[in-house]
Amino acid sequence: MTDTTTTAVLPASVTDLTLEEKASLTSGASFWYTKPVERAGIPSIMVTDGPHGLRKQREGGDHLGIGDSVPATCFPPAVGLGSSWDVELVQRVGEALGTETSIEKVAVLLGPGINIKRSPLCGRNFEYLSEDPIVSGVLGAALVRGIQSKGVGTSLKHFAANNQEDDRMRSSSDVDARPLREIYLRGFQRVVEDAQPWTVMCSYNRINGVYASEDPWLLTSVLRDEWGFDGVVVSDWGAVNERVPGLAAGMDLEMPSSNGVTDAQIVAAVQDGSLDESVVDAAAGRILDLVRKAQAGAGAVEGPLDVDAHHGLAREAAGRSIVLLKNDDGALPLARDARIAVLGEFAAKPRYQGAGSSMINPTRVDSALDEIRALAAGDVAYAQGFSVAPHVEPEQTASLRDEAVAAASAAEVAVVFLGLPARLESEGYDRTDIDLPAEQLALLDAVLEVNPIVVVVLSNGGVVALPFADRVPAILEGWLLGQAGGGATADVLFGVVNPSAKLTETIPRRLEDTPAFLDFPGEFSHVRYGEGLFVGYRWYDARRMDVAYPFGHGLSYTTFAYGDAAASVNADGDLEVLVAVTNTGDRAGREVVQVYTSVPEGKIHRPARELKAFASVALEPGETREVALTVRRSDLAYWDIRLDAWVVEGGEYVVDVAASSRDIRSSVTVAVDGDPIVLPLSRTSSIGEVMAHPVVGQMVQAAIAQMMGGMEGVEAIMPEGVDASKMMESFPIGRAGMFAAGDSNGAINPEMIDGLIAMANAPQQQ
Repeated sequence: MTDTTTTAVLPASVTDLTLEEKASLTSGASFWYTKPVERAGIPSIMVTDGPHGLRKQREGGDHLGIGDSVPATCFPPAVGLGSSWDVELVQRVGEALGTETSIEKVAVLLGPGINIKRSPLCGRNFEYLSEDPIVSGVLGAALVRGIQSKGVGTSLKHFAANNQEDDRMRSSSDVDARPLREIYLRGFQRVVEDAQPWTVMCSYNRINGVYASEDPWLLTSVLRDEWGFDGVVVSDWGAVNERVPGLAAGMDLEMPSSNGVTDAQIVAAVQDGSLDESVVDAAAGRILDLVRKAQAGAGAVEGPLDVDAHHGLAREAAGRSIVLLKNDDGALPLARDARIAVLGEFAAKPRYQGAGSSMINPTRVDSALDEIRALAAGDVAYAQGFSVAPHVEPEQTASLRDEAVAAASAAEVAVVFLGLPARLESEGYDRTDIDLPAEQLALLDAVLEVNPIVVVVLSNGGVVALPFADRVPAILEGWLLGQAGGGATADVLFGVVNPSAKLTETIPRRLEDTPAFLDFPGEFSHVRYGEGLFVGYRWYDARRMDVAYPFGHGLSYTTFAYGDAAASVNADGDLEVLVAVTNTGDRAGREVVQVYTSVPEGKIHRPARELKAFASVALEPGETREVALTVRRSDLAYWDIRLDAWVVEGGEYVVDVAASSRDIRSSVTVAVDGDPIVLPLSRTSSIGEVMAHPVVGQMVQAAIAQMMGGMEGVEAIMPEGVDASKMMESFPIGRAGMFAAGDSNGAINPEMIDGLIAMANAPQQQ
C-alpha cells in the first residue's frame, strides 16, 4: 500500500480524474486501506479499529484476531471511561489515542461509539458511553477533539439507532420521530456540531425500514444539511446493502473492499443515466479531502511511544472510572495492614475489555491481585473461587469454593471479584439476562456465611443484577477498566485514589423492570421502540420505580454539601446555573454535579426530569467552589412532530441540581421564553387551535361566542356542570357548522371557515 506520509501533490479537484478513478475512490482497497489512484498521485490511507485503543493489524495478519495487532495501550472502554463524567480527562485519553494512531501512521481511528444503551442486554454496551444523549454527546465530542488534535481522524459511530446486536445486519429500528431525535440522534448532533469528526460511520441496521447505508434523510438531510457535517460517511464493515442507492443517499466510502464489483456498478449507473455523475464527484471529492487531511497530519507525532506514560494515564483513567456503589460503616478504604482474602478468578486474570472488533493487544496488563499485594502491608491470601471456563466439573467448582471459604474465614476482610466471562457479552450477539453466573453468586453466599465483611468488585461490560446488595458492606462497580485496571482497583481499595465515578446507566433490580423489556430484540427483523422517550432513568423516574442504583449515583470517601442553586437566562437564551459545593469531609475528592430540568406545567409530554449539563469538580477538604454550568437552549428543545423542527416550550422550568437523578440537592425555577409556533390551519384544525391563532383567533372566538348564544338546546342536554365550550376545543373547525344548523345567526358556515383558514395561512407582512 502507498505510504500515507507521501508528500505527493494531490489533484486540485476530482475533475482531474476519470469516472472510473472517481468511482474507485469510493470503496476500500483491502480490509483497512482506501484505494490509491497512482496516476494522479493519490495515496492509500489506513483506517483501523478503536475506540479505546489502536487495533492496527500487521501486514498479512488475521483481521478478526488480536494476535497480529501491534501492541497499543488499552484504555478503559467507554462503559468505564464514561462513568468519569470528566470532559478534561476524556479529552486527555483522546489525545493519547491520537498520539498512538499518529505514531503508527494510521489516518483514522474508528471511534468513538456513542449509541444509547437502550437495553442492558445489548452485547456491545461496553463500547458505548451512556443511556443519556447529553452524556454521550459531551464526552464523545471530547474524545473526538482529543484524537483529532494529533492530526488523525475519528469515525463517529454507529449512525444510527444501533442499539442491539441481534440480527444487526437486517433489523429495523422502528422508532417514532421524537425519541429518534431527542434520544438517539441528539448525541450524534452534539459531536458533529461541536467537534466535526473527519468521518461518520453508518450502522448495519435499518431505521424505520430503510438501511442506514442508503438513507438520504439520515445521511444527507439530517447529517449534512441540518448539522453541517462536511466529512466522509463510511460504511460499517459489510453494512452496504445496495451500493448505487447508498452513494446517492450520501454514503461516500464502502468498506472493506468489494474487489471492484461495486465500483463497476457505479460506473454503469452513471453511463446508463440512472446516477448523476455529480453524486460520484461529491463523494470522491470528500474522500480526496480526507486524504489531504491525513497528509497534513502525517508525522504530527513521532515515535517511539512512551509506553510507561500512557500506561500511567490508563491507570489514572481507570481509577476515575470505578463507581463506589455502596460503602457501609466505612468498609473502604482498606487498612494497609489488614489481613485480606482476595477471592475470584478475575483478581488474578482480569477481564479488562470487551470481545469483538475493538479488542486491543495491550502493551502490558496489571492484575488486581499483584497490585493489591504491592500496596498491602499485611497478609494477602488468594483463592480462585470459581472458574470462568464454559464447562467445569461440579467437583472442581465445589473444591474452588471450599478453598475460598477457608481463606475468607481466616481474613479480616474478603475482597470478592465477580463478573461476566467474555463469552457472555460480545459484539455480534446480545445477552439473554443480566444475572451473574450462578456459581459466583453461590461463592459469595458461602463467603458471607463465614465473614460478613465483604467487598465486592465487579468486572462487566453491561449492568448486572445485584441481589446481594443489601447483604455486603461495600460494592465497587469496576466495569471493564483497560490494561491498568488492576492497579486502579488496588488504588481505590486502599484509598490511594478517592473514587469519584458515577453511573451513566441505571442499575435495575430486575430485567423485567427495564424499559425495552417487552420489545427487545424484536421479531421478524423489526424491533419496536415502544418505550418512546422513556429510556433509562427517564423510564424509572416516570414510573417511580425502585432501582438498585440510579443514574448518576456514585459515592466517595469524603462528603459534599450543596448550597442553594441560582439560575438565569443569558443573552443567548441559555440557562446559567450556579451552585456552591463544599467538600465537608477530611480528604480531597471530586464531585460530579448534575443539572436536570423539567416543565411541570408544560403541555408537552416529557420525562419527569432530564439531564442537561454536568461538571466534575475537584475539592480539597473544607474547600468550597461555586460551580457554573450552562444548559444550552437547544438542549431544552423538544422535537415538534407537527413542524418537523426543534421547539423550546415556554414556561416555568424547574432546574434541579443533583448528585444523581434521585438525589436532588437544590432546585430553582426560571422562566424561559418559548419559540413562537404558528401552525398552518386546515379544516381538521381543532377549534382550540384556531382560537389560539395570532391572526384569526379573536374573530373565531367572537363567532363561537355568537354561536354559543344560540345553543340553549346543546346546553340543555349536557349534564350539570359540563362546560360545552371546553368540550368543543378539540372539535375540528371544519365540522363546527353542525352546531349552528338551523341557527339564523349563521355565525359559523363553510364559507366563513374557508375564509378564516385562507387568512390565517396567507403570508404575513412584516
